[in-house]
Amino acid sequence: MDVYEAIRRRRSVRAYLPKPIPDDVMERLKQAIRFAPSACNYQPWHFIIVKDAHLREEIVRQSHKQKWMLDAPVFVVACGFPLQAYKAMGGYGNSADVDVAIALDHLTLAAVSEGLGTCWIGAFDEASVKNLLGIPAQAKVVAMMTLGYPASPNLNHPLDEAGRKPAGEVFSVDRYPTEG
Repeated sequence: MDVYEAIRRRRSVRAYLPKPIPDDVMERLKQAIRFAPSACNYQPWHFIIVKDAHLREEIVRQSHKQKWMLDAPVFVVACGFPLQAYKAMGGYGNSADVDVAIALDHLTLAAVSEGLGTCWIGAFDEASVKNLLGIPAQAKVVAMMTLGYPASPNLNHPLDEAGRKPAGEVFSVDRYPTEG
């Protein structure tokens, strides 16, 4: 599958088959994360692969009880380290959040190419998740992601244009478009 097909097939998956992800597939996904770019190649991140059922249950409790998450056999907890990140990053103050987001996008596209689905989890109690997983104080849990085989075969079809903004509304050349 080429990258453009993976982009069109990617969607948020909230129902998973009770099927483990083979170790060789997990290794390829970890490589996709590792090779993601970061500002100045600082790689200010750490990713915790959570497979333990008890830990996943506790994470769900700290994620506004989004019980559907429990169907996924793997959670990825993505941590950024602001003090290790590039310091002059636009309006962000540092690059950690952006760097981690780029790495997670690599994961989502690699997962699609492996027949897997993902869902970005942004609603959670960061302090509780950090305490549960022993994440150091200087780290920030930027996001979490569920990972597994989609329960619905319909999720393997490419997205169509429906629901997407038209290109003319999303792009301009050289300058922001003026109203009128």
